[in-house]
Amino acid sequence: MATKTKKRIGVHVGTAGGVWTAVDRAVAAGANTFQIFSASPRMWKAPAVKPADAAKLAELRAKHDVGPVVIHANYLINVCSQTDAVRANSIAAFRGEVERALALKAEFLVLHPGSWKGLTREEGLRLAAESIEQAVDGIDFSGKDFRLLIENTAGAEFSLGGKLEQVAELVEQLKSHLPVAVCLDTCHVHVSGYDIVTTDGYIETMKLVDSTVGSDAVKVWHCNDAKAAMGSKLDRHEHIGEGTIGAEAFRRLLHDDRFSHCAFIAETPVDAPGDEARNVGVLRTLAAG
Repeated sequence: MATKTKKRIGVHVGTAGGVWTAVDRAVAAGANTFQIFSASPRMWKAPAVKPADAAKLAELRAKHDVGPVVIHANYLINVCSQTDAVRANSIAAFRGEVERALALKAEFLVLHPGSWKGLTREEGLRLAAESIEQAVDGIDFSGKDFRLLIENTAGAEFSLGGKLEQVAELVEQLKSHLPVAVCLDTCHVHVSGYDIVTTDGYIETMKLVDSTVGSDAVKVWHCNDAKAAMGSKLDRHEHIGEGTIGAEAFRRLLHDDRFSHCAFIAETPVDAPGDEARNVGVLRTLAAG
């Protein structure tokens, strides 16, 4: 894996032309880590990874010292759905995500926990854990540099993970079944009602991170500014420093020693050519200053 002493700042990139092309896109954007979809994020089924593709990805990663590689799971997956058919499809799709992540030697696979609409919060949490456990049944994780990352959500009604305590509870239920940790999204933190903008708010929010999921368990920060107000529960990403979070909050995060082990990956809009590089550049500038 890439050297851990160097701050890892990257961006979500496409894989058109082959999964290995993501490395060149990341490097062109000034990134030394990246996130991808391992298949279409809006289709239930996907082909297995070709060994030659995985080998070429590994070769380019080593050449450019790029990593960790983060895969974001399919948007259709809802492991706590009250609907049996949706949950069955989600379990099968999530197993495919894990298998592809392992084949590509990705260090992290990020999952949104889903929506428990029609159920109680406790039922949703139980179903999410059971579905994930069922999906990974029989998969051998021993000796592999891999973790499933549960991501916090924007806090919409019935959305599991809108509270840090919910993320912590799901991780606790899963940790005996597979290697699991946490991904936090700055936009989601902000719009779900946690203050990371003011100095005092940031201090209190990170104390809560420490006391719930634990700072050590956070392996990836999705660095996204927000179009919507704090507490709005609207998941709308904005370019770094141009939204309701603002540049100073990202500077504070990037200099926070509790997260020095993390990868910081932008999922910001691509409104024009070069936007990936622009947002990576802003994060690098903030990390340096």
